[in-house]
Amino acid sequence: MDCTLRDGANVVGNGFSPELTRLMIEGLIRSNIRIIEMGNAKGLGATEKGSPAPISDAAYLDLIHPYLSQAEIGMFLNAKRYEPENVAMAAEKGISFLRIGMDAGDGEKIYHVIEDVKKHGITARYSLMKAYLLSPEELAEESAQLEAHGLDEITIMDSAGTMLPQDAGEYVKALKDRLHIPVGFHCHNNLGLSTANALAAYENGVDVLDCGLLGMARSAGNLPTEVAVALMQMKGAAQEVDLYQLLDFEDQELIPVMEKEGYHTPIKPKDLVLGYSGAHSSFMSVFRKVAAECSVGLYPLIVETSKIDRKNPSEALMREIAARIQTEGATA
Repeated sequence: MDCTLRDGANVVGNGFSPELTRLMIEGLIRSNIRIIEMGNAKGLGATEKGSPAPISDAAYLDLIHPYLSQAEIGMFLNAKRYEPENVAMAAEKGISFLRIGMDAGDGEKIYHVIEDVKKHGITARYSLMKAYLLSPEELAEESAQLEAHGLDEITIMDSAGTMLPQDAGEYVKALKDRLHIPVGFHCHNNLGLSTANALAAYENGVDVLDCGLLGMARSAGNLPTEVAVALMQMKGAAQEVDLYQLLDFEDQELIPVMEKEGYHTPIKPKDLVLGYSGAHSSFMSVFRKVAAECSVGLYPLIVETSKIDRKNPSEALMREIAARIQTEGATA
């Protein structure tokens, strides 16, 4: 689930402009990322409670209307800001899901919210905020009770980025052993462990990883979407996502726009590709030269060449790979 347009909006305030919202939704859909959380960073109804975004909830929902047939697009709903009329409005405008949020341990207070969301025919997701307030076993028990009230999916939120990989794995395993609905994991990078925690969550059976383009999210940021895709593809998962399309979108469109907003990208796409492929940065100038002269994508050239020689790839090998990429592109 890409959360840039909700959690990531914290880097600019409480929400992205309509122009940036469209830009990111279209970039995600082109890359075949099809679960998107968006809107006010504080969730549905936050504008009326003193945390206004650039446009209203209704305006965000009108904006996403053309994309609803192409992706599952929803909003966050902090249960403390729940108002029945907001749920009804979101349903009327065709929203795909609402993700209800409440601190771990407080789930029994919001069963009626789940029931209202389901009554309107909306997928009901749930965020166990500050999940570390409970033990894995206690969190699994609370989650089972939430599932019994009709929940469709539940997310373990490491809201302060305080978990270690062992913690992430134990929480995911506890919920997976107990529940019949999908389990997600939401990382924060305060200890620099979002990627390690995501990997631990994956290895313990997690169904959904929350992430944000360029790592954008509240506080120290989230698991970067592009890193999540690369990591999962290295594990043989998420093959439906077009990683090169995603990286090109970031290089050519998103990073330049976000730099104007004052946002610094912690892991640039080119550096991600070096880690993904195992290529050393000392060969980058030759890769760039061959990619330009042969009119092929730099990133696939690096990846495909490195599959053959990561120690000392020659320019001749790079050109051979570039020719193969050209041929495959022409026949695709």
